[in-house]
Amino acid sequence: MLHLSTFSIAACDIKAQAWGIAVASKFPAVGAVVPWARANAGAVATQSFANPSFGPRGLEMMASGLSAEETLSKLLAHDHEREQRQVGLVDANGGSAIFTGKSCMKWAGGVHGAGYAIQGNILTGAEVINGMEHAFLDMKGELPERLFAALEAGSRAGGDRRGKQSAALYVAKPRGGYGGHNDRWMDYRVDDHLNPIPRLGELLELHHLYFDQGPKSERVKLEGKLLKEMQKIMKRLGYYTPVNGEYDDATRQAFDSFIGNENFEQRADPKAGWIDGPVLDYLLKKFK
Repeated sequence: MLHLSTFSIAACDIKAQAWGIAVASKFPAVGAVVPWARANAGAVATQSFANPSFGPRGLEMMASGLSAEETLSKLLAHDHEREQRQVGLVDANGGSAIFTGKSCMKWAGGVHGAGYAIQGNILTGAEVINGMEHAFLDMKGELPERLFAALEAGSRAGGDRRGKQSAALYVAKPRGGYGGHNDRWMDYRVDDHLNPIPRLGELLELHHLYFDQGPKSERVKLEGKLLKEMQKIMKRLGYYTPVNGEYDDATRQAFDSFIGNENFEQRADPKAGWIDGPVLDYLLKKFK
């Protein structure tokens, strides 16, 4: 049986059709146990003496139309160790429910409202949960950023009173996964780290850098001094290209290989000779 001293938030953005969880703990690989989410079904956080079966079972129930409250009741109904469990759920319609068993180690508790459920155990105090709630409600933007803001606020308020070790962010939305083939929009884990939440924030930034679709106004044409600088970088890295300031066939082929190796093929077009501005800035800084 797994005892996860943990603080987490399960939440949704109905307008964006996204459901997700952010979680941190003084426990290795918390992301392998606590967070469960499915597009158009809901999100489940299972912790304390966690019962990981609550995740898939809870999602199945909510996908069938049960509310978060109804699902929670069914999950706990025949659980003989329910007083050691802590659970937070958000359903397909934004309904939420939480449960903290009487045997969870103090401080333990949670809050919930329309579209969110926040819970934690072995915390420094109620201020952790309250800080998370305020941060989530006050933050503007997409669901992953709001979830992360709540996690940061919980950590600043004291977090897990035993310390820090791991953190995770999992968000699902229809066709949100790579290539649109599944609903796994974001799935980032820091399994063992001295300061896992800031590292999780870095991974979230990398996600946007690699996978966001920038507006056409951010596209930068490779020409002039900028093109020469890129040619110098590619030549230094072993991609054959003349440093002549011309976007010729040799440069185009080198740029195609370079962008592919750096995994930015979704944010540049070698045939047309442009690259998204944020990616260009990143590459120039990385290889200068």
